[in-house]
Amino acid sequence: MSDETLNGATPAADQPQGPTFTVEKLYVKDLSFEAPNAPQVFNEQGQPDLQMKLNQKVQRLAENAFEVSLGITLTCTLNSKTAYLAEVEQAGVFGLGGMEDQMLDAMLGIQCPNILYPYAAAIIGQLITSGGFPPFPMQPINFDALYAETLRQRAEQMGQSGNTLANAETAGNA
Repeated sequence: MSDETLNGATPAADQPQGPTFTVEKLYVKDLSFEAPNAPQVFNEQGQPDLQMKLNQKVQRLAENAFEVSLGITLTCTLNSKTAYLAEVEQAGVFGLGGMEDQMLDAMLGIQCPNILYPYAAAIIGQLITSGGFPPFPMQPINFDALYAETLRQRAEQMGQSGNTLANAETAGNA
């Protein structure tokens, strides 16, 4: 048995590292709930109109560390009056290393929001019921499709500016 191996393990310094992905921290970055027309809105009759806005921000914190924030704003109106406005910005710090730029971009645009979304949806649901309104079950979001659309828009913008797509990212499997 060689001195370099112990129980089948080799020293980490001798081996090149492959892609790594870790969830370092998950947290609520911002949270808001407003019911500007309460308590009168509780007596309103009619079909509520719900609108959801979704946004994502990515910030590089270090060479292999990124903060990804997923913002959800849910606005409910009833008879042209705002019943409630619920907002959450769920964030996480993710460690991503050993990846090509295209794979890194896809991980930040698909995998990270997929991890954050259930936490954000649960918080929105709690805010709504705590505000005295019926529960609103949030449907799953296809971040693969959203990412593919983002890549399509990037390619379109590059085409309009006269750049070629030779060095641009491809849609991959999305």
